[in-house]
Amino acid sequence: MFKKTAISSLLATTLISGTAFAESMPGEGVTVRPVMQSYLEEFFQHRILFRALEDLGYEVAEPQEVEAQTVHLALGTGDADFTAVHWNTLHDTFFQESGGDEVLEKVGTLIEGALQGYLVSKSAYDAGVQNLGDLKDPDVAKMFDADGDGTADLAGCVPGWGCERVIEHQLTEFGLRETVSHNQGAYNAIIADTIARNGSGENILYYTWTPYWVSGALVPGVDVEWLAVPYSSLPDGNTANTEFDGKDLGFAVDSIRVVASDDFLNANPAAAKLFELAKISINDISAQNKLISDGQDSSDDIDRHVSQWIADNQESYGNWLKEARAAAQ
Repeated sequence: MFKKTAISSLLATTLISGTAFAESMPGEGVTVRPVMQSYLEEFFQHRILFRALEDLGYEVAEPQEVEAQTVHLALGTGDADFTAVHWNTLHDTFFQESGGDEVLEKVGTLIEGALQGYLVSKSAYDAGVQNLGDLKDPDVAKMFDADGDGTADLAGCVPGWGCERVIEHQLTEFGLRETVSHNQGAYNAIIADTIARNGSGENILYYTWTPYWVSGALVPGVDVEWLAVPYSSLPDGNTANTEFDGKDLGFAVDSIRVVASDDFLNANPAAAKLFELAKISINDISAQNKLISDGQDSSDDIDRHVSQWIADNQESYGNWLKEARAAAQ
């Protein structure tokens, strides 16, 4: 009797283990085709999802690397399965032009609080410079004069990125043409000089966005602070939510999401659940981007960053996989 019971128990355990094993790889036999931009700073978030997909049994194809509009077109035409680089507001036109909800879906919110705006050194902020409109005062503007011409030097936006349209509009709208100089050019060179001046104790004024490595070098709330603007005003009469944490930053507050084709999501509930649950802190993205800026920019470096992030966030990461496997049952 004992032997029969033991054998029955062992058989049951074997069957349960076998079922669990089978369920642990719901993506087995499926190749996922990602599409993304070619910027190194966007590889990290994608590779975290690649690793999770592989842990679910999927094979991840070599990503297509194209510009943002083409990313969405590739998804809409069925030439790719997903991207993790969709800015919910900024890229919505691309989403709609590529078929919109008829063929695509925005899934979950991978990165919350993607911001753009103006920042100043914390010492200047604590001294009372807390609104872009304060720079209309020539004496305040001179606090940020780096070249001695009497105007505030704003480390600004590269022409063609889109952000320069907002900045140029607001300089006129808020009456800052006489007191603020918008310095444009190679952003990394301009911001490197800005960071160096901050390190020397000078006041700084600059534009940036998150997630990006700059906020790992100049940490908001520690080294610098976001400025408010006098009121919300965007080019061409456009409107958007520009308020973050009780402060109007002047630019649309955004989020970065996964966009995938309906066909892929319908055929792969495990991947769909993963995309729905996955979240990465914007501060983690900026910190990793800073590592890239500091020279850790090889493919192996980025893979190591991914492994470290997963180790540091094992509970959340493990829950993504658990829920994804459950969704495939």
